[in-house]
Amino acid sequence: MTTAYVLAVKENQGHLYEDIKGLFDAAQEVHFKDVPYDYDQTTDKDHGRLELRQCWTIAEAALVDYLRSRAGWRNLRTIVKVVAERQVNGETTHAARYFISSLDGDARRMLNAVRGHWRIENALHWVLDFAFDEDHHRLHKDNGPANFAVLRHIALNLPKQEKTVKAGIKAKRRKAGWDEPYLRKVLFGQGN
Repeated sequence: MTTAYVLAVKENQGHLYEDIKGLFDAAQEVHFKDVPYDYDQTTDKDHGRLELRQCWTIAEAALVDYLRSRAGWRNLRTIVKVVAERQVNGETTHAARYFISSLDGDARRMLNAVRGHWRIENALHWVLDFAFDEDHHRLHKDNGPANFAVLRHIALNLPKQEKTVKAGIKAKRRKAGWDEPYLRKVLFGQGN
């Protein structure tokens, strides 16, 4: 059985990011003339915020094969560009993100998948900021931020798994700090 995927491509992924961005830049420069693609967009208006998301997909095998690191991605069929334009309080911001996928080139489907991912990321960020005041941490050197992010995720997931106390993450963390038997229950699942 093959698992379907839609994965974000970041700038630190070298050739993959460069190749995808270059392919979309070239296609847009000629207004996608002779480039098979699909396109979709959504508009959301909520609480004084206007958000436009545009999605372009390219699933033409010859173009996807252009990627230098293509061989490293099993069942890669589609490359995706999503541009989010956001207007809040008269200020407009733009963000372009790139993705690879094993799915077909349906732009609407990709846009929905990406939006779902952003929703999950935003919800997780809110929980981490609320429970750990993550936005105010000052660790910025070497691997410190990545290491502490892993520890925060563990510290977030362990209290979520403990079901005997009906409380939020922050309250469960406090209780674990005050009550050693409860701490053992959270860490080792004793008594669950």
